[in-house]
Amino acid sequence: MGLPEDPCGLIPALRLSYHYLPPHLKRCFAYCSILPKDYEFEEEEIILLWRAEGFLQSKAKIQGKGLGNQYFQDLVSRSFFQRSNEDKSCFVMHDLMSDLAQLVAGEICCRLEGEKQQQFSHRSRHSAYVINDPYQSVKKFEAFYQMTSLRTFLGLMAPRYEVFYLSEVVLDDLLPRLGYLRVLSLGGYEISDLPDFFENLQHLRYLKFSRTRINRLPDSLCTLYHLETLILRGCRKLKNLPSKIGNLVNLHFLDIRGADSIERMPSGFDQLTQLQTLSNFVIGEGDGRLIRELKNLSNLRGNFCLSGLENVNGQDAREAKLNEKLGIDGLELQWGTDLENNTRKTEVEERVLDFLHPPKKLEQLIIENYGGVKFSSWIADSSLKNLSSLKLRNRKNCKSLPSVGRLPLLKDLSIIGFDQVQKIGVELFGEDQLNPFASLEILSFESLPNWKEWDTCEGDNKVLNLPSLRELSIKTCPQLLGRLPSHLPSLQNLEIHRCTSLVVPISSLPSLCKFSIRGCAELVDDCSSPAKELSSLQTLSLSNISKFNIPADRTMLRFGNSEHFAIDGWEELASLSRNGFSLVGHCFITVSRCPQLQSLEAKEAELQPDKISRVESLRIYDCERLNRLPQVLHELIFLTVMKIDNCRSLVSFAENNLPPNLKTLGISNCENLEYLVDEKEDNKSMSSTLCLLDELSIYKCPSLMSLSSKGHKNICNHLQLLEIDQCSRLSCLFSNNKFPITLKHLIIVGCPELEYVAQEFEETACLESINITVSGIKSLPRGLDKLKHLQEISLVLCSNLVSFEESGLPSTSFRTFNVVDCGNFGALPKCMASITSLRRLSVDNCSADISFPSEGFPANLTSLEISNAPKIYRSLVEWGLNRLTSLQELSIGGEGCSKVVSFPEEGIGMMLPPSLIHITLFQFENLEFMFSEDFQDLASLQRLVSVAARRVLK
Repeated sequence: MGLPEDPCGLIPALRLSYHYLPPHLKRCFAYCSILPKDYEFEEEEIILLWRAEGFLQSKAKIQGKGLGNQYFQDLVSRSFFQRSNEDKSCFVMHDLMSDLAQLVAGEICCRLEGEKQQQFSHRSRHSAYVINDPYQSVKKFEAFYQMTSLRTFLGLMAPRYEVFYLSEVVLDDLLPRLGYLRVLSLGGYEISDLPDFFENLQHLRYLKFSRTRINRLPDSLCTLYHLETLILRGCRKLKNLPSKIGNLVNLHFLDIRGADSIERMPSGFDQLTQLQTLSNFVIGEGDGRLIRELKNLSNLRGNFCLSGLENVNGQDAREAKLNEKLGIDGLELQWGTDLENNTRKTEVEERVLDFLHPPKKLEQLIIENYGGVKFSSWIADSSLKNLSSLKLRNRKNCKSLPSVGRLPLLKDLSIIGFDQVQKIGVELFGEDQLNPFASLEILSFESLPNWKEWDTCEGDNKVLNLPSLRELSIKTCPQLLGRLPSHLPSLQNLEIHRCTSLVVPISSLPSLCKFSIRGCAELVDDCSSPAKELSSLQTLSLSNISKFNIPADRTMLRFGNSEHFAIDGWEELASLSRNGFSLVGHCFITVSRCPQLQSLEAKEAELQPDKISRVESLRIYDCERLNRLPQVLHELIFLTVMKIDNCRSLVSFAENNLPPNLKTLGISNCENLEYLVDEKEDNKSMSSTLCLLDELSIYKCPSLMSLSSKGHKNICNHLQLLEIDQCSRLSCLFSNNKFPITLKHLIIVGCPELEYVAQEFEETACLESINITVSGIKSLPRGLDKLKHLQEISLVLCSNLVSFEESGLPSTSFRTFNVVDCGNFGALPKCMASITSLRRLSVDNCSADISFPSEGFPANLTSLEISNAPKIYRSLVEWGLNRLTSLQELSIGGEGCSKVVSFPEEGIGMMLPPSLIHITLFQFENLEFMFSEDFQDLASLQRLVSVAARRVLK
């Protein structure tokens, strides 16, 4: 592939890098031009596409995925691809590389971007687009009707889980016309039923329906004899695979992860001898013999899950020849969760496990819901020398653990849900094992309800040495007693949760970074030796500890410098400083559920006179007796975020001054809070102190009367977001009845005593949105038309609001106007037609007399909702809905529509805008007719909903 002329002025060095690529890499790189900029992709995802397009051809012995890996890593090493900053498992192309790919691909590759119609060359063969619009009409894809030789139709799923709909015309009409397709991806759409179109797509190599709602696959799919990749990941409604799946003899890759409704596999897998990746094999009740079909799948590699093993006997398991699948490096063996089922026999399950001996190169093993009493000897066999991760889950019958301490490369061991285990000791480490768990880095125990003793086999000058252990987690082991291993020099993360009988000693842990203790009997320290500072500690979390037996001076030395500090559920805690905790050494502090805590007053000057507070975030929750915050609060110069919730004794947030650099403040459920700032009579510093507060949120503080006791305006002189909700006594926001000119977003909800938010808006105000749900509001401030930045007004349940000021609304940036449940609101602004920037208008349940503006609505509206406004509906119909030439969403109904018999109404020339995409009609109680000829010009219409129509529509 030559290098064409460069109209974009790309960096010559990039062009040169491409020029010296070998031809096979040029082809692979150019194909990636269909990927949108900033799109994150996985290595396997791209390799499967390359394979489908026939790019992985080689005369050497390396074939398939191995060759694809080599190609991909060659492009990574040359910086054509690079690791994503957001997700290290993914890759991206730099914008310049994306531009280069588009340049060299020319007309062969194209991207479909946005909803706009696009023209592509008849030479285009590969196209992709990101699925990011909820409703995608056939109009978006009209260009494909001219691209009859298209090979790639690639819908790329957005990373977020949202609902996306695809026009049925695409499935029923467009796709069957694209007979040369090799790649088809429709993952992420709300597709329930697939048309039987696969007989028209005989060249397909790649088919993806991930995260769709399909419940069955058409039988014609099994006529795709060239199909190599079938991805059904996350198809939670899919119950069965096609019965003739054995016809897909070229299938290399089958992914059904997350398709949890599949209860059994069909027969015929023994014919899929080319299969390299099979994510799951599900054995249904009575289908135990089907596991024998795995015998012929000698090319399996990567991760493989066998489930439904309760339906298998030992002889069937032996015939699967699992140990001969040398490419498998991750294996998951799953029995059913119904361990109490009387039909399950422990002896049978033990034999099945014996015969499912994995290949010796296995790296990861998970065994779940196994019903045997003992483990197979192969689990602890030193022949599994590559095993690095072992997870044993939910063994209700096992009383002992396998001797996995002898596995030389084991790094991650997880023991979960062993109900019968009472003691863990030598049987886990290995009898006479001199150096057990030499490589172990992560060790987890969870849900061992009868575990009482951890015998670390220490004593007689013997010490359990876990030199590489970085993470130790023990959770929900309520009867566990004793001590942890004493020699953990590399331990960085220690988590002990819900072990109510365990006494946790704080021994020398020089590498500890995260320390989390929840629900333990006692926390103690060995005071016989000098305390050492845990200099590497970053996170300290203490929760529900019955006894804290560490002297204050040792507490401060050990824990005083952790970056994150959290205390939760400490019943007896009355003071932080009394137990050696301070506001000084930490950056992020959370104190919650401490019912006896009355004050955070800390004696930093006495305890740590040489340290400066570095608190950035302070959060206090559910401390019902806390009646004041520290007097030194305003001296916390780095404090930027503060949240307080359910501290019912708190009367004010601060005395005189807020912290000088506080940016975000949220206070909720403080029923006695009267003021944000309590200004003292003798205070002289308030007027000169600059407050940088950006966001203020107050919720359910029924005693709040004002933001400050003296009404000082400097409290909010930099405020950008003000949100006040459910403050029943609040009658005034600002003492001077003026907003801070910096305010951008105002949200007031449920403050019945508030009649006015301000008198007048200043011309220099920065307000962008106003959301008010207050029954007492009588009018909005004067000067709305002066707010050049205002984009949205939403008025809800403002029962005393009658109308707007004559000055009207702004006309430059204003886009959204909602008036909902304002029973006395009787007049829309007269000048609405001139607000050409307005896009969304909703008038719902206002006065029955509310009338249509004399000049009509602005033609640029894209969304209109009219409910229970009979005068507006009738005038709108007479004025002409079709004059709203940009309207995409129309929702209309309620009072005034109950006598309408047909929609659009007959005999009055009512026409709908051709731009409409969604129509919702509700409470058209006598609606009988909707004539198709009235909708034939609505080429973009995707959804038509009629709610509460009592008669049958024709």
